[in-house]
Amino acid sequence: MTGVRRRLVSCAALGALCFGVPGWGQATSVAPAAGVGIYTCFDGQGRRLTSDRPIPECSTREQRVLNRDGSVQRVIPPTMTAEERAEREAAERRAELARAAQADAVRRDRNLIARYPNEAAHGKAREAALDTVRVAMKATEQRLRELADERRPLLDEAEFYKGRQMPARLKQQFDANDAGVVAQRQAAANQEAELVRINKLYDAELDRLRRLWAGAPLGSLPPVAGVSAKP
Repeated sequence: MTGVRRRLVSCAALGALCFGVPGWGQATSVAPAAGVGIYTCFDGQGRRLTSDRPIPECSTREQRVLNRDGSVQRVIPPTMTAEERAEREAAERRAELARAAQADAVRRDRNLIARYPNEAAHGKAREAALDTVRVAMKATEQRLRELADERRPLLDEAEFYKGRQMPARLKQQFDANDAGVVAQRQAAANQEAELVRINKLYDAELDRLRRLWAGAPLGSLPPVAGVSAKP
């Protein structure tokens, strides 16, 4: 057993008395590990504090870890409270949602340009969408004419009962005809509104396309507001 090891064993038994052993300090000194630096910061009073470990007084402040030559090894950010951590996480979530929304806007614009490379292609799509409604409108008009034709013989028969109670059968036929007319007129009103809606949507889309065709960056334009999706 070497002399240093004998002294260490003796010190383990003698405790504090070991501090009196000659050469004890030299035998037990440990050099700083590689990468360990000097912690430094300024406290709330502006005083510069220095330590070989993180400084509790600066837990809410930025701390710098310096190398032996004084260069900055790393920077330790302030320790956050639970509320601060929650706010940071919320901000990160908001940022992530914003990034996803921006990526989605870019994707939509890219798809829009691919679908409509020019104004003629967009106009053709508009007419196709309007034609679908126009066909429905023609069917509604035809049904209204049929209902008018069905009503004429009912009116003629009703003349026979003028001044008398109309038979239940005839009254039911009138009621059914009235209900059909009301339904078809409501359908016609809805179809007119749909024509307006489609034109507004395509107008807004065309305005966006014109700006994209002119060189506006993908995803840079605000979303079209107040217009619902295409039929």
